[in-house]
Amino acid sequence: MPAPIVRFKQVDVFTSVPFKGNPLAVVFDADSLDAHQMQAIAHWTNLSETTFLVKPTDPAADYHVRIFTTEGELPFAGHPTLGTAHALLESGYQPRQAGKLVQQCGVGLVELKALPETTGASQPRWAFAAPPARVTPLAEDRYAALSTALRSDAIDFSAAPCAVDNGAPWLVVRVNSARACLALEPDAAALAEIAHSVGTHGLAVYGPHEADGPATFEVRCLMAGGGFGFGEDPVTGSANAALAGLLSAQQLRPGSHYTVRQGTALGRAGQVSVHYDDASNKTWIGGPSVTIVDGSFRLP
Repeated sequence: MPAPIVRFKQVDVFTSVPFKGNPLAVVFDADSLDAHQMQAIAHWTNLSETTFLVKPTDPAADYHVRIFTTEGELPFAGHPTLGTAHALLESGYQPRQAGKLVQQCGVGLVELKALPETTGASQPRWAFAAPPARVTPLAEDRYAALSTALRSDAIDFSAAPCAVDNGAPWLVVRVNSARACLALEPDAAALAEIAHSVGTHGLAVYGPHEADGPATFEVRCLMAGGGFGFGEDPVTGSANAALAGLLSAQQLRPGSHYTVRQGTALGRAGQVSVHYDDASNKTWIGGPSVTIVDGSFRLP
């Protein structure tokens, strides 16, 4: 009996230019796969995340997605949310409500919408509503250890570093400038110790650009094992959602809208947009996606 074949796409997220964002593998029609098989496939693709589309169990959802890193399953992640929505819509799926999608995943239901400035475009940009997050400030007696781990004296401790968990836990740290963010050469072992001490798997470090810079903030996401793996993530939706929420909580919001550049240190050019909707008390994290590979996947 021949092995089953399902639809498969590999998309680049937070970019409209191929190879400049964060890649994601999307496997369609994955209801027949169990978690062990999904994990094996995610390990084989060797991407930061691979998603699997299965039938929703919540009647309010358009679709259900399971998200795997090479090492384990995540209840939520940002670039897989946007990339999966892009792949699903490109495949011909029609949302039950025009311009809106509801994703079921490990954290529950996540709402997505087409960004107003791109509605009606041939390929509109989409944004997801940041899930609720648990925020835990880093103890002040760890500040010196954090500076040592980042090998930097540019940390802006007037904005307290905080662990932010919206389904993907990050320690969010502000530095004085985008230049200081890009200059970081951290001690990986010391960084992992700091991250794990507050229940996170990595640091999301951000610094403001000059007024005429390419974005409001530069962001780098430095992974420290656990569910995230190691190294630096090119462009990260969950971390940008965490940052957006923390900026609001610390009264550091740069207006109702701002932009982020991420991946610069890796030769990428990630584009993230953040919109605060105070009327609905929602924060929207968005960006473009582009399909790189479109074909089929032979299942084991």
